[in-house]
Amino acid sequence: MKYFSTRRLVYLSFLIGLSIVLTRVFSLRIVIAGVEGIRIGLGGLPIIFAGIAFGPWAGAVVGAIADLLGYLINPLGPYLPHFTLTSLLTGFIPGLIIALFYREKPGLLRLLLAISVGQIITSVIMVPVFLQQIFGIPLAVTLLPRIISQALTIPVYAYLCNALLKYDLFKLVCQPVKN
Repeated sequence: MKYFSTRRLVYLSFLIGLSIVLTRVFSLRIVIAGVEGIRIGLGGLPIIFAGIAFGPWAGAVVGAIADLLGYLINPLGPYLPHFTLTSLLTGFIPGLIIALFYREKPGLLRLLLAISVGQIITSVIMVPVFLQQIFGIPLAVTLLPRIISQALTIPVYAYLCNALLKYDLFKLVCQPVKN
């Protein structure tokens, strides 16, 4: 089966590991009311790229497994499945938008749109709501900083995904496997 080829599993595994390292090691964390309120970094990039290059379900799997393994390797508090859901949707939504609306290789503007929709739903809306529900942190405290951080990271994600797809990496990772 093409979907479960060894090559595809290796690429997705690499993206999972890269996401864990970028999220858990190379991220700036801002603590609000004793809880990590904002995380600025590139940990979402491998998850988003998996969704765009391999399809929405691959992005969802990479996001969920990266969150679960990242928690097991370096727990930053109690395990909360809410954030596994947001990580899953971080890969699923952009991949779904690209798969449904664009048949050819997406350009920078299409990537910007797909990533923006996904990040607004997950990082700007869902995460602050979960932080309010679970820890009682008011939306007013987390919403504005998250909007600002996403205004900076969304274009970076779109540019880097476009650069990876532009240099024939799209053909490399999405080519059918010959048996």
